Amino acid sequence: MNAISYRLRGIRRYQKSLLLVAVITPLALGASWVCGIRWDYLWKGLGESAALLRLMTPEWDAFAEMLKPALDSVLIALVGTLLGTVLSIFFAFAAASNIAPKWLRNSVRFLLGLERALPEIVILLFLVAAFGLGPFAGVLSLTIGCIGMLGKLIADAIEELDPVSLESIEAIGATKIQLLVFGVIQQIMPSVISFALFRFELSIRLSVVLGAVGAGGIGLEMYRAFFLLDYRRATTALVVILAMVFITERLSEFLRKKIKAEGALK
Repeated sequence: MNAISYRLRGIRRYQKSLLLVAVITPLALGASWVCGIRWDYLWKGLGESAALLRLMTPEWDAFAEMLKPALDSVLIALVGTLLGTVLSIFFAFAAASNIAPKWLRNSVRFLLGLERALPEIVILLFLVAAFGLGPFAGVLSLTIGCIGMLGKLIADAIEELDPVSLESIEAIGATKIQLLVFGVIQQIMPSVISFALFRFELSIRLSVVLGAVGAGGIGLEMYRAFFLLDYRRATTALVVILAMVFITERLSEFLRKKIKAEGALK
């Protein structure tokens, strides 16, 4: 009896996990069947991938040619992030409950949510149809995506401000503009810079994806190389992209830590 009760206690201990597995397993198998997943294709693909990896050695002579496209991608991300951050501040004012009236806040929050529901690549396709291929459409796409993301984050930061400090600034006769500049912007500026740096990291990755579908830059170079089955050149582009993303992340992390340390000293 003791052994049986011990086993029952063990089953009861893991019954939630077992129930979760029992529910998820048939759902996953059913989804695999609906999507047409073939496990035999997986093993076949792994073998072919191993053969492909042997072909993907960098073409060292092409590194110099990749520098300008890589710089284009960085500049697209930088300009899109800067424009988006500046515009996000205005949208954030309109989306903050302690700054804007309720009807304006709800309307702007709805627009920001609608933008976040659209991936940047979808926005780019509309912009390419309107403005044509090139970096300009990529910059606009990243700018719009930045507004949707940072507009909400900055608005939340504004709503978390101490209302007493805002009331004290109003009490000394400050105008609405002075309240926004000295009471709001000065307090949220470290958060805005931190958000912008994080968004810049994301924009670097997105600029590669958007480049492959019409925005130019290093993403277009990698797409062309794969399309032409020039795997060595594609590997060179991939190495440059990895280096670009790694350097950007380290730089962004360093600046965010520095901003946070300066804020703590204050």
